[in-house]
Amino acid sequence: MRPAQIETFLARLPDLRILVIGDLMLDEYVWGRTERISPEAPVPVVDVVCGDLRLGGAGNVVNNLLTLGCKVEVISVLGEDEDGISLRLMLEKKKIGTSGIVFEQLRTTSRKTRVLAGNQQMLRIDRESRETITAETQALLIGRLREMVTSCQVVLVSDYLKGLLTESFLKEIIAVGKAAGVPVVIDPKGDNFDKYKGATLLTPNRKEAQIASGVVITDQQSLLRAGRLLQTRLDLDVLVLTRSEEGMSLFFGDGSETHLPTQAREVYDVSGAGDTVLSLLGLGLAAGLSIADAASIANLAAGIVVGKVGTSTVTPEELLDAAGRHAGDSDAKIKHPDLLAVLLEGERQLGRKIVFTNGCFDLLHVGHVKYLQKARNLGDLLVLGLNSDESIQRLKGPKRPLIGEEERAHLLAALKCIDYVVVFDEDTPLDLIGILRPDILVKGGDYAPEGVVGKELVESYGGCVEIIPFVDGKSTTNIIDKILQQYREE
Repeated sequence: MRPAQIETFLARLPDLRILVIGDLMLDEYVWGRTERISPEAPVPVVDVVCGDLRLGGAGNVVNNLLTLGCKVEVISVLGEDEDGISLRLMLEKKKIGTSGIVFEQLRTTSRKTRVLAGNQQMLRIDRESRETITAETQALLIGRLREMVTSCQVVLVSDYLKGLLTESFLKEIIAVGKAAGVPVVIDPKGDNFDKYKGATLLTPNRKEAQIASGVVITDQQSLLRAGRLLQTRLDLDVLVLTRSEEGMSLFFGDGSETHLPTQAREVYDVSGAGDTVLSLLGLGLAAGLSIADAASIANLAAGIVVGKVGTSTVTPEELLDAAGRHAGDSDAKIKHPDLLAVLLEGERQLGRKIVFTNGCFDLLHVGHVKYLQKARNLGDLLVLGLNSDESIQRLKGPKRPLIGEEERAHLLAALKCIDYVVVFDEDTPLDLIGILRPDILVKGGDYAPEGVVGKELVESYGGCVEIIPFVDGKSTTNIIDKILQQYREE
Protein backbone atom coordinates (compact mmCIF):
# COMPACT_ATOMS: atom_id res chain seq x y z
CA MET A 1 0.00 0.00 0.00
CA ARG A 2 1.10 3.56 -0.69
CA PRO A 3 1.83 6.06 2.13
CA ALA A 4 -1.38 8.00 1.44
CA GLN A 5 -3.43 4.82 1.92
CA ILE A 6 -1.58 4.05 5.15
CA GLU A 7 -2.30 7.58 6.40
CA THR A 8 -6.02 7.14 5.69
CA PHE A 9 -5.97 3.81 7.54
CA LEU A 10 -4.13 5.26 10.56
CA ALA A 11 -6.55 8.18 10.76
CA ARG A 12 -9.42 5.73 11.39
CA LEU A 13 -7.77 3.88 14.26
CA PRO A 14 -8.63 6.23 17.17
CA ASP A 15 -12.33 5.63 16.42
CA LEU A 16 -12.01 1.83 16.61
CA ARG A 17 -12.77 -0.31 19.65
CA ILE A 18 -11.09 -3.72 19.65
CA LEU A 19 -12.00 -6.69 21.84
CA VAL A 20 -9.01 -8.87 22.80
CA ILE A 21 -9.72 -12.34 24.22
CA GLY A 22 -6.73 -14.34 25.39
CA ASP A 23 -4.30 -15.49 28.03
CA LEU A 24 -2.91 -12.50 29.90
CA MET A 25 0.38 -12.80 31.73
CA LEU A 26 3.12 -10.76 33.33
CA ASP A 27 6.55 -10.63 31.71
CA GLU A 28 9.18 -9.89 34.33
CA TYR A 29 12.74 -8.98 33.34
CA VAL A 30 15.52 -9.08 35.94
CA TRP A 31 18.81 -7.55 34.78
CA GLY A 32 22.10 -8.05 36.55
CA ARG A 33 25.81 -8.77 36.37
CA THR A 34 27.53 -12.13 36.67
CA GLU A 35 31.20 -12.32 37.62
CA ARG A 36 31.43 -15.48 39.72
CA ILE A 37 30.29 -19.09 40.04
CA SER A 38 28.19 -20.21 42.98
CA PRO A 39 30.11 -22.31 45.58
CA GLU A 40 26.89 -24.32 46.07
CA ALA A 41 26.58 -25.54 42.46
CA PRO A 42 28.35 -24.97 39.12
CA VAL A 43 26.04 -22.10 38.12
CA PRO A 44 26.69 -18.37 37.68
CA VAL A 45 25.65 -15.96 40.43
CA VAL A 46 23.65 -12.97 39.09
CA ASP A 47 23.92 -9.75 41.08
CA VAL A 48 20.59 -8.02 40.37
CA VAL A 49 20.80 -4.41 39.17
CA CYS A 50 17.21 -3.65 38.17
CA GLY A 51 13.92 -5.19 37.10
CA ASP A 52 10.92 -4.48 34.91
CA LEU A 53 7.35 -5.82 34.79
CA ARG A 54 5.34 -5.72 31.54
CA LEU A 55 2.15 -7.01 30.01
CA GLY A 56 2.77 -10.34 28.30
CA GLY A 57 0.89 -13.01 26.39
CA ALA A 58 -2.28 -11.48 24.96
CA GLY A 59 -1.01 -8.26 26.58
CA ASN A 60 1.45 -7.98 23.68
CA VAL A 61 -1.54 -7.65 21.36
CA VAL A 62 -3.02 -5.03 23.68
CA ASN A 63 0.24 -3.05 23.61
CA ASN A 64 0.30 -3.13 19.80
CA LEU A 65 -3.25 -1.78 19.64
CA LEU A 66 -2.59 0.96 22.19
CA THR A 67 0.55 2.09 20.38
CA LEU A 68 -1.56 2.59 17.25
CA GLY A 69 -4.12 4.66 19.14
CA CYS A 70 -7.08 2.26 19.41
CA LYS A 71 -9.54 1.74 22.23
CA VAL A 72 -9.21 -1.73 23.76
CA GLU A 73 -11.44 -4.04 25.81
CA VAL A 74 -10.18 -7.32 27.28
CA ILE A 75 -11.79 -10.65 28.15
CA SER A 76 -9.62 -13.03 30.17
CA VAL A 77 -9.24 -14.96 33.41
CA LEU A 78 -6.75 -14.19 36.18
CA GLY A 79 -5.84 -15.77 39.47
CA GLU A 80 -7.14 -14.23 42.66
CA ASP A 81 -3.58 -13.46 43.71
CA GLU A 82 -1.15 -10.55 43.97
CA ASP A 83 -0.03 -10.89 40.34
CA GLY A 84 -3.64 -10.90 39.17
CA ILE A 85 -4.33 -7.66 41.00
CA SER A 86 -1.12 -6.10 39.64
CA LEU A 87 -2.02 -7.10 36.09
CA ARG A 88 -5.51 -5.61 36.34
CA LEU A 89 -4.05 -2.35 37.71
CA MET A 90 -1.60 -2.22 34.79
CA LEU A 91 -4.52 -2.51 32.37
CA GLU A 92 -6.54 0.16 34.16
CA LYS A 93 -3.58 2.58 34.13
CA LYS A 94 -3.51 2.15 30.36
CA LYS A 95 -7.25 3.00 30.29
CA ILE A 96 -8.21 -0.49 29.12
CA GLY A 97 -11.67 -1.80 29.97
CA THR A 98 -11.40 -4.67 32.49
CA SER A 99 -15.08 -5.52 32.96
CA GLY A 100 -14.43 -8.67 30.91
CA ILE A 101 -11.88 -10.08 33.37
CA VAL A 102 -12.97 -12.86 35.72
CA PHE A 103 -10.92 -13.95 38.75
CA GLU A 104 -10.63 -17.60 39.80
CA GLN A 105 -9.69 -18.26 43.43
CA LEU A 106 -7.52 -21.34 42.86
CA ARG A 107 -5.82 -20.07 39.71
CA THR A 108 -2.22 -18.78 39.48
CA THR A 109 -1.81 -15.70 37.31
CA SER A 110 0.82 -16.41 34.63
CA ARG A 111 4.16 -14.76 35.30
CA LYS A 112 7.33 -15.42 33.32
CA THR A 113 10.53 -14.19 34.93
CA ARG A 114 13.58 -13.82 32.72
CA VAL A 115 16.99 -13.34 34.37
CA LEU A 116 19.50 -11.59 32.10
CA ALA A 117 23.17 -10.75 32.54
CA GLY A 118 25.30 -9.04 29.93
CA ASN A 119 22.35 -9.14 27.45
CA GLN A 120 22.31 -12.92 27.80
CA GLN A 121 19.22 -14.68 29.15
CA MET A 122 20.45 -16.93 31.96
CA LEU A 123 17.19 -18.45 33.18
CA ARG A 124 13.41 -18.30 32.80
CA ILE A 125 11.07 -19.07 35.67
CA ASP A 126 7.37 -19.73 34.91
CA ARG A 127 4.59 -19.47 37.48
CA GLU A 128 1.19 -20.30 36.00
CA SER A 129 -1.91 -22.45 35.87
CA ARG A 130 -2.82 -24.39 32.76
CA GLU A 131 -6.00 -25.92 34.06
CA THR A 132 -9.16 -25.41 32.02
CA ILE A 133 -11.38 -22.62 33.34
CA THR A 134 -14.42 -23.72 35.31
CA ALA A 135 -17.88 -23.96 33.77
CA GLU A 136 -18.99 -21.07 35.99
CA THR A 137 -16.13 -18.86 34.76
CA GLN A 138 -16.87 -19.74 31.14
CA ALA A 139 -20.54 -18.85 31.56
CA LEU A 140 -19.56 -15.45 33.03
CA LEU A 141 -17.13 -14.79 30.17
CA ILE A 142 -19.67 -15.69 27.50
CA GLY A 143 -22.20 -13.35 29.08
CA ARG A 144 -19.70 -10.51 29.05
CA LEU A 145 -18.69 -11.34 25.48
CA ARG A 146 -22.30 -10.94 24.33
CA GLU A 147 -22.54 -7.58 26.09
CA MET A 148 -19.25 -6.21 24.76
CA VAL A 149 -19.08 -7.48 21.17
CA THR A 150 -21.72 -5.11 19.79
CA SER A 151 -19.58 -2.04 20.60
CA CYS A 152 -16.43 -3.47 18.98
CA GLN A 153 -15.39 -3.66 15.34
CA VAL A 154 -13.29 -6.84 15.57
CA VAL A 155 -12.50 -9.64 18.03
CA LEU A 156 -8.85 -10.69 18.33
CA VAL A 157 -8.19 -14.06 19.98
CA SER A 158 -4.68 -14.76 21.31
CA ASP A 159 -4.34 -18.38 22.44
CA TYR A 160 -1.39 -19.35 24.65
CA LEU A 161 -2.90 -22.67 25.78
CA LYS A 162 -3.24 -21.62 29.43
CA GLY A 163 -6.75 -23.01 29.87
CA LEU A 164 -8.88 -19.99 28.96
CA LEU A 165 -9.76 -20.80 25.36
CA THR A 166 -11.54 -24.12 25.64
CA GLU A 167 -13.10 -25.69 22.59
CA SER A 168 -16.60 -24.79 23.78
CA PHE A 169 -15.61 -21.19 24.60
CA LEU A 170 -13.99 -20.74 21.18
CA LYS A 171 -17.13 -22.11 19.53
CA GLU A 172 -19.18 -19.48 21.36
CA ILE A 173 -16.74 -16.67 20.48
CA ILE A 174 -16.93 -17.51 16.77
CA ALA A 175 -20.73 -17.91 16.85
CA VAL A 176 -21.29 -14.64 18.76
CA GLY A 177 -18.97 -12.79 16.38
CA LYS A 178 -20.82 -14.09 13.33
CA ALA A 179 -24.21 -13.23 14.81
CA ALA A 180 -23.04 -9.68 15.49
CA GLY A 181 -21.33 -9.32 12.11
CA VAL A 182 -17.95 -8.81 13.82
CA PRO A 183 -14.86 -10.55 12.36
CA VAL A 184 -13.07 -13.02 14.64
CA VAL A 185 -9.32 -13.19 13.99
CA ILE A 186 -7.33 -15.87 15.84
CA ASP A 187 -3.65 -16.47 16.51
CA PRO A 188 -3.67 -20.25 17.17
CA LYS A 189 -1.54 -22.59 19.26
CA GLY A 190 -1.14 -26.33 19.63
CA ASP A 191 -2.01 -29.21 17.33
CA ASN A 192 -5.82 -29.15 17.58
CA PHE A 193 -6.95 -26.55 15.07
CA ASP A 194 -10.45 -27.99 14.77
CA LYS A 195 -11.49 -25.84 17.72
CA TYR A 196 -10.97 -22.75 15.52
CA LYS A 197 -13.38 -23.93 12.82
CA GLY A 198 -15.50 -21.18 11.30
CA ALA A 199 -13.29 -18.25 12.34
CA THR A 200 -12.96 -15.33 9.95
CA LEU A 201 -9.20 -15.55 9.81
CA LEU A 202 -6.47 -17.73 11.33
CA THR A 203 -2.76 -16.79 11.53
CA PRO A 204 -0.59 -19.89 12.12
CA ASN A 205 3.15 -19.80 11.53
CA ARG A 206 4.85 -22.40 9.39
CA LYS A 207 5.62 -24.79 12.27
CA GLU A 208 2.05 -24.59 13.61
CA ALA A 209 0.59 -25.14 10.13
CA GLN A 210 2.80 -28.17 9.62
CA ILE A 211 1.71 -29.77 12.90
CA ALA A 212 -1.99 -28.99 12.45
CA SER A 213 -2.16 -30.12 8.82
CA GLY A 214 0.10 -33.16 9.09
CA VAL A 215 1.94 -31.95 5.98
CA VAL A 216 5.72 -31.69 6.32
CA ILE A 217 6.55 -28.29 4.83
CA THR A 218 9.83 -28.47 2.96
CA ASP A 219 9.18 -26.38 -0.16
CA GLN A 220 6.62 -24.17 -1.88
CA GLN A 221 4.42 -27.05 -3.01
CA SER A 222 4.15 -28.61 0.45
CA LEU A 223 3.44 -25.18 1.92
CA LEU A 224 0.58 -24.71 -0.55
CA ARG A 225 -0.84 -28.13 0.33
CA ALA A 226 -0.76 -27.42 4.05
CA GLY A 227 -2.31 -23.97 3.69
CA ARG A 228 -5.11 -25.09 1.37
CA LEU A 229 -5.89 -28.15 3.51
CA LEU A 230 -6.28 -26.05 6.68
CA GLN A 231 -8.34 -23.31 5.04
CA THR A 232 -10.76 -25.85 3.60
CA ARG A 233 -10.98 -28.13 6.62
CA LEU A 234 -11.56 -25.27 9.07
CA ASP A 235 -14.01 -23.37 6.82
CA LEU A 236 -12.08 -20.10 7.18
CA ASP A 237 -12.66 -16.96 5.16
CA VAL A 238 -8.88 -16.72 4.94
CA LEU A 239 -5.89 -18.57 6.32
CA VAL A 240 -2.84 -16.31 6.71
CA LEU A 241 0.24 -18.50 6.99
CA THR A 242 3.12 -16.44 8.37
CA ARG A 243 6.60 -17.46 7.24
CA SER A 244 8.85 -15.32 9.45
CA GLU A 245 11.57 -13.65 7.35
CA GLU A 246 9.99 -15.02 4.16
CA GLY A 247 6.72 -13.05 4.48
CA MET A 248 3.25 -14.57 4.47
CA SER A 249 0.85 -16.58 2.28
CA LEU A 250 -2.92 -16.01 2.10
CA PHE A 251 -5.36 -18.82 1.26
CA PHE A 252 -8.86 -17.52 0.44
CA GLY A 253 -12.15 -19.38 0.62
CA ASP A 254 -12.67 -19.02 -3.13
CA GLY A 255 -9.53 -21.09 -3.78
CA SER A 256 -7.26 -18.16 -4.67
CA GLU A 257 -3.87 -17.48 -3.06
CA THR A 258 -1.65 -14.46 -2.48
CA HIS A 259 1.97 -14.49 -1.37
CA LEU A 260 3.59 -11.44 0.22
CA PRO A 261 7.38 -11.25 0.60
CA THR A 262 8.74 -9.85 3.85
CA GLN A 263 9.39 -6.11 4.03
CA ALA A 264 12.14 -6.47 6.65
CA ARG A 265 15.49 -4.85 5.90
CA GLU A 266 17.27 -6.96 8.52
CA VAL A 267 15.95 -9.75 10.77
CA TYR A 268 17.13 -9.59 14.38
CA ASP A 269 14.32 -11.15 16.43
CA VAL A 270 11.03 -12.75 15.33
CA SER A 271 9.52 -12.74 18.85
CA GLY A 272 6.34 -10.66 18.96
CA ALA A 273 5.85 -10.70 15.19
CA GLY A 274 2.79 -12.96 15.53
CA ASP A 275 1.13 -10.51 17.94
CA THR A 276 1.82 -7.65 15.55
CA VAL A 277 0.38 -9.57 12.58
CA LEU A 278 -2.76 -10.45 14.58
CA SER A 279 -3.21 -6.82 15.64
CA LEU A 280 -2.76 -5.27 12.20
CA LEU A 281 -4.87 -7.85 10.38
CA GLY A 282 -7.69 -7.23 12.83
CA LEU A 283 -7.34 -3.47 12.60
CA GLY A 284 -7.38 -3.63 8.82
CA LEU A 285 -10.68 -5.53 8.84
CA ALA A 286 -12.11 -3.21 11.52
CA ALA A 287 -11.18 -0.19 9.41
CA GLY A 288 -13.00 -1.61 6.38
CA LEU A 289 -9.97 -2.70 4.36
CA SER A 290 -9.99 -5.76 2.17
CA ILE A 291 -8.26 -8.80 3.63
CA ALA A 292 -5.50 -8.43 1.04
CA ASP A 293 -4.85 -4.81 2.06
CA ALA A 294 -5.06 -5.68 5.76
CA ALA A 295 -2.50 -8.44 5.19
CA SER A 296 -0.27 -6.04 3.29
CA ILE A 297 -0.19 -3.65 6.26
CA ALA A 298 0.33 -6.53 8.71
CA ASN A 299 3.22 -7.81 6.60
CA LEU A 300 4.76 -4.35 6.55
CA ALA A 301 4.44 -4.10 10.34
CA ALA A 302 5.94 -7.56 10.88
CA GLY A 303 8.94 -6.50 8.80
CA ILE A 304 9.49 -3.62 11.21
CA VAL A 305 9.14 -5.76 14.34
CA VAL A 306 11.61 -8.46 13.29
CA GLY A 307 14.15 -5.68 12.74
CA LYS A 308 14.05 -4.92 16.48
CA VAL A 309 15.41 -6.85 19.45
CA GLY A 310 12.80 -8.25 21.84
CA THR A 311 9.01 -8.27 21.66
CA SER A 312 8.09 -4.93 20.11
CA THR A 313 5.25 -2.78 18.92
CA VAL A 314 4.96 -0.66 15.78
CA THR A 315 4.23 3.08 15.81
CA PRO A 316 2.19 4.95 13.19
CA GLU A 317 5.34 6.87 12.26
CA GLU A 318 7.27 3.66 11.61
CA LEU A 319 4.48 2.29 9.43
CA LEU A 320 4.36 5.46 7.35
CA ASP A 321 8.12 5.54 6.96
CA ALA A 322 8.27 1.87 5.96
CA ALA A 323 5.40 2.33 3.51
CA GLY A 324 7.24 5.22 1.90
CA ARG A 325 10.45 3.22 1.54
CA HIS A 326 8.54 0.33 0.02
CA ALA A 327 6.77 2.61 -2.43
CA GLY A 328 10.20 3.60 -3.70
CA ASP A 329 9.25 7.11 -4.79
CA SER A 330 9.76 10.65 -3.57
CA ASP A 331 6.67 10.52 -1.33
CA ALA A 332 8.74 8.41 1.05
CA LYS A 333 11.08 11.26 1.89
CA ILE A 334 8.72 14.25 2.21
CA LYS A 335 7.65 14.51 5.86
CA HIS A 336 5.70 16.75 8.20
CA PRO A 337 8.03 18.32 10.82
CA ASP A 338 6.40 16.57 13.80
CA LEU A 339 6.52 13.15 12.13
CA LEU A 340 10.11 13.72 11.03
CA ALA A 341 11.12 14.67 14.58
CA VAL A 342 9.91 11.26 15.82
CA LEU A 343 11.74 9.41 13.04
CA LEU A 344 14.97 11.32 13.68
CA GLU A 345 14.82 10.54 17.41
CA GLY A 346 14.82 6.86 16.50
CA GLU A 347 17.82 7.40 14.22
CA ARG A 348 19.65 9.24 17.02
CA GLN A 349 19.10 6.31 19.37
CA LEU A 350 20.85 4.12 16.81
CA GLY A 351 23.86 6.45 16.93
CA ARG A 352 23.32 8.08 13.53
CA LYS A 353 24.55 11.62 12.90
CA ILE A 354 21.93 13.94 11.37
CA VAL A 355 22.90 16.73 8.95
CA PHE A 356 20.54 19.62 8.18
CA THR A 357 20.62 22.28 5.48
CA ASN A 358 18.00 24.56 4.00
CA GLY A 359 17.24 26.73 1.01
CA CYS A 360 14.88 27.61 -1.83
CA PHE A 361 16.36 25.33 -4.51
CA ASP A 362 14.38 27.01 -7.28
CA LEU A 363 15.54 25.64 -10.66
CA LEU A 364 17.68 22.75 -9.43
CA HIS A 365 21.16 22.77 -10.99
CA VAL A 366 24.52 21.01 -10.69
CA GLY A 367 25.76 23.50 -8.08
CA HIS A 368 22.89 22.46 -5.81
CA VAL A 369 23.57 18.77 -6.38
CA LYS A 370 27.31 19.02 -5.64
CA TYR A 371 26.58 21.02 -2.49
CA LEU A 372 24.01 18.52 -1.24
CA GLN A 373 26.30 15.56 -1.92
CA LYS A 374 29.04 17.17 0.15
CA ALA A 375 26.59 17.93 2.96
CA ARG A 376 25.41 14.30 3.01
CA ASN A 377 28.98 13.06 3.37
CA LEU A 378 29.30 14.92 6.69
CA GLY A 379 26.98 12.50 8.50
CA ASP A 380 24.61 9.54 8.21
CA LEU A 381 21.39 11.33 7.21
CA LEU A 382 20.71 14.55 5.32
CA VAL A 383 17.54 16.51 6.05
CA LEU A 384 16.69 19.37 3.70
CA GLY A 385 14.50 22.21 4.94
CA LEU A 386 12.77 23.67 1.88
CA ASN A 387 11.37 27.21 1.82
CA SER A 388 7.68 27.27 0.94
CA ASP A 389 6.38 29.35 -1.97
CA GLU A 390 5.11 32.04 0.42
CA SER A 391 8.43 32.37 2.24
CA ILE A 392 10.32 32.61 -1.09
CA GLN A 393 7.99 35.38 -2.28
CA ARG A 394 8.74 37.33 0.89
CA LEU A 395 12.48 36.78 0.47
CA LYS A 396 12.90 37.13 -3.32
CA GLY A 397 9.85 39.00 -4.57
CA PRO A 398 6.47 38.13 -6.16
CA LYS A 399 7.95 36.60 -9.35
CA ARG A 400 9.60 33.75 -7.47
CA PRO A 401 9.65 30.83 -7.15
CA LEU A 402 9.57 29.64 -10.73
CA ILE A 403 8.78 26.09 -9.56
CA GLY A 404 6.19 25.42 -6.86
CA GLU A 405 7.06 23.91 -3.49
CA GLU A 406 5.45 20.54 -4.18
CA GLU A 407 7.38 20.04 -7.41
CA ARG A 408 10.62 21.30 -5.83
CA ALA A 409 10.16 18.91 -2.91
CA HIS A 410 9.72 15.89 -5.19
CA LEU A 411 12.69 16.81 -7.38
CA LEU A 412 14.92 17.09 -4.31
CA ALA A 413 13.53 13.94 -2.70
CA ALA A 414 14.48 12.02 -5.85
CA LEU A 415 18.17 12.72 -5.12
CA LYS A 416 19.95 9.79 -3.49
CA CYS A 417 21.98 12.07 -1.22
CA ILE A 418 18.84 13.43 0.49
CA ASP A 419 17.12 11.31 3.12
CA TYR A 420 14.24 13.61 4.08
CA VAL A 421 12.64 16.84 2.81
CA VAL A 422 10.53 19.09 5.02
CA VAL A 423 8.82 22.31 3.86
CA PHE A 424 8.73 25.33 6.19
CA ASP A 425 6.80 28.62 5.89
CA GLU A 426 8.92 30.88 8.09
CA ASP A 427 11.55 33.27 6.71
CA THR A 428 14.28 31.36 8.56
CA PRO A 429 14.53 27.67 9.57
CA LEU A 430 15.17 28.46 13.25
CA ASP A 431 11.92 26.94 14.54
CA LEU A 432 12.39 23.88 12.32
CA ILE A 433 15.94 23.38 13.60
CA GLY A 434 14.56 23.49 17.15
CA ILE A 435 12.09 20.71 16.33
CA LEU A 436 14.53 18.46 14.44
CA ARG A 437 17.70 19.09 16.52
CA PRO A 438 20.31 18.16 13.88
CA ASP A 439 23.87 17.27 14.86
CA ILE A 440 25.42 19.23 12.00
CA LEU A 441 24.01 22.45 10.52
CA VAL A 442 25.28 23.13 7.00
CA LYS A 443 25.16 26.36 5.02
CA GLY A 444 26.54 27.17 1.61
CA GLY A 445 28.07 30.16 -0.15
CA ASP A 446 30.06 32.93 1.46
CA TYR A 447 28.49 32.66 4.92
CA ALA A 448 30.67 32.97 8.01
CA PRO A 449 29.69 30.51 10.74
CA GLU A 450 28.66 33.41 12.99
CA GLY A 451 26.01 34.47 10.48
CA VAL A 452 24.28 31.09 10.15
CA VAL A 453 20.75 31.05 11.56
CA GLY A 454 20.49 28.39 14.26
CA LYS A 455 24.21 28.25 15.08
CA GLU A 456 23.78 29.07 18.78
CA LEU A 457 20.88 26.63 19.13
CA VAL A 458 22.73 23.71 17.53
CA GLU A 459 25.92 24.37 19.47
CA SER A 460 23.95 24.62 22.74
CA TYR A 461 23.27 20.88 22.68
CA GLY A 462 26.66 19.82 21.31
CA GLY A 463 26.16 20.17 17.55
CA CYS A 464 28.29 22.09 15.07
CA VAL A 465 28.11 24.28 11.94
CA GLU A 466 29.82 23.53 8.63
CA ILE A 467 30.20 25.83 5.61
CA ILE A 468 30.33 24.37 2.08
CA PRO A 469 31.09 26.73 -0.86
CA PHE A 470 28.78 26.68 -3.87
CA VAL A 471 30.15 25.78 -7.33
CA ASP A 472 31.35 28.97 -9.04
CA GLY A 473 29.10 30.32 -11.78
CA LYS A 474 26.20 28.00 -11.01
CA SER A 475 23.09 29.75 -9.72
CA THR A 476 19.38 30.05 -10.41
CA THR A 477 19.82 33.74 -11.21
CA ASN A 478 22.42 32.94 -13.90
CA ILE A 479 20.09 30.36 -15.47
CA ILE A 480 17.23 32.87 -15.56
CA ASP A 481 19.47 35.53 -17.12
CA LYS A 482 20.69 33.08 -19.79
CA ILE A 483 17.14 32.04 -20.71
CA LEU A 484 16.00 35.67 -20.98
CA GLN A 485 19.01 36.62 -23.08
CA GLN A 486 18.61 33.74 -25.54
CA TYR A 487 14.89 34.26 -26.02
CA ARG A 488 15.30 38.04 -26.42
CA GLU A 489 17.77 37.40 -29.25
CA GLU A 490 15.24 35.18 -31.01
